[in-house]
Amino acid sequence: MTRELEKRIRAMEERNRRVEADKAWELSYARRGLLTLFTYLAVALYLFAVRIPEPWLNAIVPAVAFMLSTLTLPFFKRMWIRHIYEK
Repeated sequence: MTRELEKRIRAMEERNRRVEADKAWELSYARRGLLTLFTYLAVALYLFAVRIPEPWLNAIVPAVAFMLSTLTLPFFKRMWIRHIYEK
């Protein structure tokens, strides 16, 4: 019984470490920066492929808009939790 309990506790602690690491990654500026970069590259390549003038310059707007949306989401999440979820 004791070994089984210790095994279960270790499994829960390992799961908690994974969950905490995933949450830290979700909130990290590294993730947001990479997503912004990938958004910029994807939009720029698309604009280049469809022959839009100055695709590398025009791709900045959607990439910056995406970055700003990721920065404001934590604020709105807290508001949603406080005013909708907890009621």
